[in-house]
Amino acid sequence: MNMNPLISYLETLFPLEFAEAWDNVGFLLGDPKREFRNVLTCLTVTPEVVAEAVEEQADLIVSHHPFPFRAVKRITTETPSGKMLWELIGAKIALYSPHTAHDNAETGINQQLAEMLGLTQTEPLTLASGRIGLLPQPVPFAELVEKVRQSLRLPYLQYIDSGQTPVSKIAIGCGAAGEFLEQAAAKNADVLLLGEARFHTCLEAQSLGVSLILSGHYASERFAMERLADRIAAKFPNIRCRASRQEKEPIQMRNEK
Repeated sequence: MNMNPLISYLETLFPLEFAEAWDNVGFLLGDPKREFRNVLTCLTVTPEVVAEAVEEQADLIVSHHPFPFRAVKRITTETPSGKMLWELIGAKIALYSPHTAHDNAETGINQQLAEMLGLTQTEPLTLASGRIGLLPQPVPFAELVEKVRQSLRLPYLQYIDSGQTPVSKIAIGCGAAGEFLEQAAAKNADVLLLGEARFHTCLEAQSLGVSLILSGHYASERFAMERLADRIAAKFPNIRCRASRQEKEPIQMRNEK
């Protein structure tokens, strides 16, 4: 089987029209008519992921983040991205990225996060982007923070407590979604759950009375690539598909002794 049925399946799950206008999504590298047997999913293409894909003889990488993210003028081994592209091309490994189409789709990452928290009456936060919904019942903010931590299997997370407790209306934006703060405040969200935000966005959230839960960019999205690997494997039982085992959270924390 060539890659076109899988590409069609991914674009059914995550229609490309849901992607943000600035994004680079879809089939980015390779020959869609080439037969394939082995698929690897990951959050981001890194040298470790490329080495894993080559070693495992993967035919296709489904990476959440586009690679390359922006257009390149030359591909040489003198730059990190050029070296990775050269290795992928040499090994005939194709690349597909759904990125913000995956974020925003009806069964995408933001909706999965909303369901993880048990939100009801969910709707896009702005047009097709993000999500906002209601908890089944109001809970103390600290309880919500702990629920997020446990749901994403995190040893820690960061938060900005703006004094709203109990909380009930929750906005969601996976990854770097600080730009959703204004819309979250306009829709009277008590909390905005996101991957990461700039320092001044955190200060602005306090002034607007919106609490933030910052799970980390990696944690807010990587779980969905593991789920996607399972979905692909179930849809195409004759191929092998799994999430990268070499990809890890790049940010580490050191506790006081």
